[in-house]
Amino acid sequence: MKEKSILGIDIGGTNIRIGKILNNKIISIHSQKLTSTGSEKKILDEIISSVYNLFDKSVIGIGVGVPSVVDVAKGIVYDVQNIPSLKKVFLKNILEDEFKIPAYINNDANCFVAGEKYFGQGKNFSNIVGLTIGTGLGAGIYANGKLYTGTNCGAGEFGLLPYKDSDYEHYCSSHFFKNSYNTTGEEMYQKAEKGNKTALKIFNEFGTHIGNAISAIILSLDPEIIIIGGSVSKSFKFFKKSMHNIFENFPYQNSIKNLKIIVSRLSQGPVLGAAALYLENNENL
Repeated sequence: MKEKSILGIDIGGTNIRIGKILNNKIISIHSQKLTSTGSEKKILDEIISSVYNLFDKSVIGIGVGVPSVVDVAKGIVYDVQNIPSLKKVFLKNILEDEFKIPAYINNDANCFVAGEKYFGQGKNFSNIVGLTIGTGLGAGIYANGKLYTGTNCGAGEFGLLPYKDSDYEHYCSSHFFKNSYNTTGEEMYQKAEKGNKTALKIFNEFGTHIGNAISAIILSLDPEIIIIGGSVSKSFKFFKKSMHNIFENFPYQNSIKNLKIIVSRLSQGPVLGAAALYLENNENL
């Protein structure tokens, strides 16, 4: 009898990436382009055909991460980013009808924190925030050992909280570099790596905004650990100090003392995070 495996599926705006996980390790990966401007039927056909590249009798479940609002209970995805035709798709039902095994759907930020809980640095913690810093600012939450998505899968949208003259996302994502300095986070990173003083100063400013955003998260959730992911996370060493400086005036210093803030080390995090949705709802393999 074959060992049991699960599939983790990361659906992006232009690509789909699927991993087969066996004994908590990815044993194979399949990746292909999606026709992002195609019809709903064409996109779904591409997703299903992609799954068949790795599907076999050993697969007992599927997890899917999608950049969209998700009705987690029913597995409905709404308004998928960069795929205009996917307005309201009963993705869970479609996959379960096709493959005859359980499927679980959630948004990409929730998948990120689930991946850290089951495969990464969140294994030994019950109250976790997975903070994604990239083109936006999002978060996934574990509360008392369970993935918390809220009533409408809207929990963790800290980026949309009001801050200064806009919101946290404006100042705590790649928007900050574009809106304030007409550049990209990647360009600033490359300059900072070479010791450019202007770039280092900009990251210092960025860190103060991140520190303020994390302060709001601590006041809301009081987590044990915050794990940072997303494209801007690789610049963490350049904004870490100014971020921590903000916490010197935090009203509850015990929360700061006991909090760990680290950067994700997961390889293939989105795929593992999707697979973790199955583990979240079933016993570990």
